[in-house]
Amino acid sequence: MPVYTLPDLPYDYSALAPVISPEIIELHHDKHHAAYVKGANDTLEQLAEARDKESWGSINGLEKNLAFHLSGHILHSVYWQNMTGPKDGGGEPLAADGVGELAEAIKESFGSFAAFKAQLSKAAATTQGSGWGVLAYEPLSGRLVVEQVYDHQGNVGQGATPILVFDAWEHAFYLQYRNQKVDFIEAMWQVVNWQDVARRYAAAKSRADVLLLAP
Repeated sequence: MPVYTLPDLPYDYSALAPVISPEIIELHHDKHHAAYVKGANDTLEQLAEARDKESWGSINGLEKNLAFHLSGHILHSVYWQNMTGPKDGGGEPLAADGVGELAEAIKESFGSFAAFKAQLSKAAATTQGSGWGVLAYEPLSGRLVVEQVYDHQGNVGQGATPILVFDAWEHAFYLQYRNQKVDFIEAMWQVVNWQDVARRYAAAKSRADVLLLAP
């Protein structure tokens, strides 16, 4: 039985239009995300075979593949939930909308929402090659940080929990935005589901003792 499975979308393919077209959502979820799930499961099988045969010649490549596919699966699973239709999403998180704790955390960590928005936008748009811009909860400081993820790995603080992710791979936008990644990142702010981000922030904050650095 597969260890990882492709999650269902929380909306139909057209729910994020006109920000993201139905065609992109269908291809992105049903093909690209599904490929990461398959890749993670296939790599686990290959690692099991390597253990059984005590054949470790390909261990470096297999471990890298597992990290790549598993991170792709996890980030995409967060990505779909991080978005909602333009009528319900976007704007700035406000206490009046029930996300005041998140709003205060953003202000404390970045100075203002505008400063945070600028940093995450730049991080997503300038990631070398393919990658992600990520807002994460960092448990040692209890603060929010912005990270750049190259491909699906790297340049992240160990133990930090992603709570808002912007997919800046070309497959996320090219059919609609062509090579204008910056325009896509700017449009993404119209569909951010702050309710989901706030829930993820609260959950990550409640698990702050998971990362134990001292007895």
